[in-house]
Amino acid sequence: MTDHTGATGAPLDVLVRRTVEQLAARRRGAVAVGAIRGEETATHGAGPRTLFEIGSISKTFTALTLARLAGRGEVALDQPVSELLPDGAAVPLRDGRQIELGHLACHTSGLPRLPKGLMPQGMFSSDPYAGCTEEMLLNGLERTRLRSVPGSRFRYSNLGAGLLGLALARHAGLDYDELVQREICRPLGLADTRVTLDGERAGRLTPGHSRFGRPRPGWRLAALAGAGGLHSTVPDLLRLARASFGDGPAEIAEAVALTRATGHPLSKISTAHPGWLSMDRAQDKEGPRVLFHNGGTGGYRSLLAVIPERRAAVVALSADARSVDGPGMRLLSDLAGHNG
Repeated sequence: MTDHTGATGAPLDVLVRRTVEQLAARRRGAVAVGAIRGEETATHGAGPRTLFEIGSISKTFTALTLARLAGRGEVALDQPVSELLPDGAAVPLRDGRQIELGHLACHTSGLPRLPKGLMPQGMFSSDPYAGCTEEMLLNGLERTRLRSVPGSRFRYSNLGAGLLGLALARHAGLDYDELVQREICRPLGLADTRVTLDGERAGRLTPGHSRFGRPRPGWRLAALAGAGGLHSTVPDLLRLARASFGDGPAEIAEAVALTRATGHPLSKISTAHPGWLSMDRAQDKEGPRVLFHNGGTGGYRSLLAVIPERRAAVVALSADARSVDGPGMRLLSDLAGHNG
């Protein structure tokens, strides 16, 4: 266990190594952890070129892509998603309110968590989203009843995030993977973050495992790629973390600022932003907030958590379906210090 009494002053390398040891203790799959404290960076565990499925951290990329396009005036956060979909695509309304792109990014669209038609066969599959084509997604959308008025209530939705990625890709005339490469990965130098892995990268994908240590196949998210279809590495996600500090190209910094300035309050201490959740640090309610997103697929778990004002960040990736959130968040607390 980490000794929090003196952990904040410990060398970064020691803190990161300790977190890897905690995570790896009872796992069959590979583990990799990276952290930033000020200008220092440290990584431990699986090699830096090891690829993992990052699951819902993909939503952070999808939302940042939306912010890039909005910053150029190509789309708007308050634009109805129906305007970016094929002619004839029926998008549900509630109380006459349309679903806007910003609603999809903040999980306030009112859409259910999963597409209509995916259950039950998909949930009993080892690759449950592989059959979720654009046609299936849009046909199901026509038959979907919204759970709340768009913009009024937070309801976490893989369907909504996937629909956002699909809509933005259609608008750009690219597939989702190509769009994220253009808008986020190439500007930030993220060489290994992508949906489809070529031969060389496919060989660097570490095998996933269930929480009981059994091998699990990879997931293909098809038309829902914007909700969880990306693979990445610790170094790539640390570069994304630095971008969240405001580092990097100006156009990315502007997009980051837009995602930070947009949000839907969840409680007195937490807010849903495009691509992130934020919350007060338990020990410092007046200080800088934690921004984070985690992810999970059949055989992987992930966490990206940052405190931009402290220039502190943690990336934790596991090829095992048990959560990495607890050790990862404790490491972030150690990096940021207990007194702000």
